[in-house]
Amino acid sequence: MKNLKIFFLILIPTFFYTQKIRVFILAGQSNMNGFGYNKDLPNDLKTIKDVYIFQGNSVPDGEKNGGTGKWDVLKAGNGTGFKTDGKTNTLSDRFGLEMTFAKRMKELFPNDKIALIKYAREGTSIDSLATGNFGCWDSDYYGKNGMNQYDYFLNTVKNALNEKDIDGNGKTDELQMSGILWMQGEGEASYNGEIANNYYAHLKILMNQMRAALRTDDLPVVIGKISDSGKNEKGKVWPMGELVQYAQEKFVRDNKNAAIVRSTQKYNYGNDPWHYDSAGYIDLGKNFADEVFRLIINFEKKD
Repeated sequence: MKNLKIFFLILIPTFFYTQKIRVFILAGQSNMNGFGYNKDLPNDLKTIKDVYIFQGNSVPDGEKNGGTGKWDVLKAGNGTGFKTDGKTNTLSDRFGLEMTFAKRMKELFPNDKIALIKYAREGTSIDSLATGNFGCWDSDYYGKNGMNQYDYFLNTVKNALNEKDIDGNGKTDELQMSGILWMQGEGEASYNGEIANNYYAHLKILMNQMRAALRTDDLPVVIGKISDSGKNEKGKVWPMGELVQYAQEKFVRDNKNAAIVRSTQKYNYGNDPWHYDSAGYIDLGKNFADEVFRLIINFEKKD
């Protein structure tokens, strides 16, 4: 009887003071950051109940405070122009795929709360040879002052997971890593064939590193396939786009727990040749959600 009492006392905190929150990683470059206009969102997409977001402060390689952030209820404004000093989040007038992704995930997992950890920066590449003035995701890239975009991604995750009560309800959270969403590749597609042909190897290494950092082998990964607006006098914005697209498709074929979103091919673009219009981001989030849900169901069946 004494052992039974001890066992029950051990279980009490789990029963009464923890709750499951599904965690998704959102990372990449500008089309992950988001260039949709908040004014174009319907009212039911401006704030999503029971969804929380930690967006790491985005800085160039070598600068301080990359990955600093603060948990908040998901609202429109986490697109390009978002800023945070770790104490106050300053929302912008833009949104990314996170709004419809979160809404759809709540429909698919109505009994779970959802947490998003986001770090993205415009123009960034995985290949250090394609870094330019934007930033690099190669973990081995020393760059300026030894800090790169992968370091800031790790800072973002670390800072986010240091909070044990994301929704502030007084209960310790039981976090369940559920997926990585990656939207990037335009950086490499703007250079040469050698860089584009190396994209597959770099993407594979980076996704495995992210999985390892999140301590979840074979964590579902969904890739957004890059597209081209054609708004260029030469007819193509990304001269090596097809090679990067091929690498993205190859990654998904070779990886048993990965998927790709191809709807980007049909999107219209906004005020520039690089970023989707608001309708594109609205559709993109839904498609990412459906693809990662399919992977999650198969992944959790194996467990």
